Amino acid sequence: MDAIEAILTRRSIRDYTDEPVREADIETILSAAMAAPSAGNQQPWRFVVSTDRERIDAMAETTPYGSILRRAPLAIAVCADTRDLKHDVMWQQDCGAATQSALVAIHALGLGAVWLGFWPKMERVAPLRTVLELPEGVEPFCVLAVGHPAETKPPAGRYDPGAVHRDRW
Repeated sequence: MDAIEAILTRRSIRDYTDEPVREADIETILSAAMAAPSAGNQQPWRFVVSTDRERIDAMAETTPYGSILRRAPLAIAVCADTRDLKHDVMWQQDCGAATQSALVAIHALGLGAVWLGFWPKMERVAPLRTVLELPEGVEPFCVLAVGHPAETKPPAGRYDPGAVHRDRW
């Protein structure tokens, strides 16, 4: 699958088989995430990768959308180390870019995923920090539920020429 096809056909997948995700695929996903652009090349992203059922289920308790995590064999928490940033207000954009790159890689590998947002919802962030045992200054941005898809979805076809303005509004 080429890059354009992967971007245009990626969908949020919320149901997975029990088949584990291969370590080689996890490394590919993380490599893609770390290839994302970053403000001032600060690369604040850090990842907590979990295949431990108890840990993933504990993550599920921190969000109202946790049922998705209960079905996933893999969870990847995208976090930011905010302790020594050159551009302290840009880490969310850096982590968003890393997350999107990971999602496209996941789809290109034939896997499925959904992005569960945490930052800046502190009622989710605080308990997730505890579950992941994050040190002070490391902030959880989102969690990706990842697995082999147990559902298929057609491309969304979201292109809307009405959302495009040329030269001015």
